[in-house]
Amino acid sequence: MDIVDAKTRSKMMSHIRSKDTKPEMVVRKYLHHNGFRFRLHSSKLQGHPDLVLPKYKICIFIHGCYWHRHENCKYASTPQTRKEFWLQKFKNNIQRDIDVRETLISDGWRVIVIWECALKPKKAPETLIWLSDLISSLDFDYVESPLYA
Repeated sequence: MDIVDAKTRSKMMSHIRSKDTKPEMVVRKYLHHNGFRFRLHSSKLQGHPDLVLPKYKICIFIHGCYWHRHENCKYASTPQTRKEFWLQKFKNNIQRDIDVRETLISDGWRVIVIWECALKPKKAPETLIWLSDLISSLDFDYVESPLYA
């Protein structure tokens, strides 16, 4: 049972941002501070990656564990009300992520997914160092941040 009425819940959900989120800002600050230059939310690329590093031909997505269903993560809970609706929505999100990833890779881009839980204050430094090393390695097509939840 929800603690607020449907209209209030709808208003609350509509205020969830898809750009300039706290996890995204953490990554942006770190990359910029360390000399990596990037573009934001490129509309020229499939899926509008959160960050694009053209020099390295890398797209970075910062995924919320809840919306993108981070497997085995404590932040990827499922609402108890309207369960069928939410399960279908989450399934569609996952399929869209897979389609976008496959398209970008086939177009010659390398894809990094950083999960929200990997950017929580206790794990962010470790994740950001991992990201910096990964960008420099150039030895991948697709990779996700480690599970920290």
